[in-house]
Amino acid sequence: MNSDNPKNEINRRRFLQNSAKLMAAGIYLGMYGMPELFGNVLPDTDAKGIPDVKLNNGLKMPILGFGTYGLSGEVCQRSVADAIAAGYRLIDTAKIYGNEVEVGKAIKQSGIDRKQFFVTSKLWVDDAGYESAKKGFEETLRKLGLDYLDLYLIHRPRGDVKGSWKAMEELYKAGKIKAIGISNFDPAQLADLLSYAEIKPAVNQIETHAYFQQTNDYKVLKKHNIHMEAWAPFAEGRNGLFTNEVLTQIAKKYNKTTAQVSLRWHYQRGIVAIPRSSQKAHILENLDIFNFKLDDADMKAIEKLDLNKTQFPEWS
Repeated sequence: MNSDNPKNEINRRRFLQNSAKLMAAGIYLGMYGMPELFGNVLPDTDAKGIPDVKLNNGLKMPILGFGTYGLSGEVCQRSVADAIAAGYRLIDTAKIYGNEVEVGKAIKQSGIDRKQFFVTSKLWVDDAGYESAKKGFEETLRKLGLDYLDLYLIHRPRGDVKGSWKAMEELYKAGKIKAIGISNFDPAQLADLLSYAEIKPAVNQIETHAYFQQTNDYKVLKKHNIHMEAWAPFAEGRNGLFTNEVLTQIAKKYNKTTAQVSLRWHYQRGIVAIPRSSQKAHILENLDIFNFKLDDADMKAIEKLDLNKTQFPEWS
């Protein structure tokens, strides 16, 4: 969930590299400084450009992907196609986004082997419960035009979570889903799920960015070996994130943008991030984060930006 609002984009692109460099970033990204905090980021041995994380069931997941929240129709299909052409292979969608058909079309039309993709979708609240979750999953699969999902998440901890999880465990065992997980679960809600889950969630996708660093959630997820994924790595530009003085100064230091600094910060914490944009230049820019490294002073400066509160109160 990221914003393409022009007001939020002021100064974000001030330090854009020239188009040749951006295109090169989409073809090959050298990895500079392996993150150590989560402890399961894998070397980019096949030089495809984006390192993987290793989930608790052994599945590899790209640490940087493309989000589709807020994209619809032709714009969504074109944006996903642009992202795939740039080198993204993790594509994130959800039933509630209303764009699974367009995402599926872009994947199919790319001509790239399905096995090269890591596709995530999510079970919405209306489909909570054992039987409903199975139907909801089949609807998602049909709209995407796929035979399986790489990751399926309970979008929100609402309704019959226990029934939903049981259905997802069965779909996982049947090979219809490569990994199952959750989204927007706090530590207490996670603890409740773990009390009855036969299969531990592989991922918890939550709001996290410089203004809401979710330090406690980070520690809890690491303890349980559940990977943390950021659904709003830029806070959608809220509270002036793209023009924040601290991020701007760090960006100048490396001749990068505040967006690239934000994504690099997530990467060095070992967090999967799924930035979204409908602009090809921004899609490429967001990939260009593996050729520099934030130093300890940078990381500490960003740590001090934490307001420890959501920037999306309407979602609470």
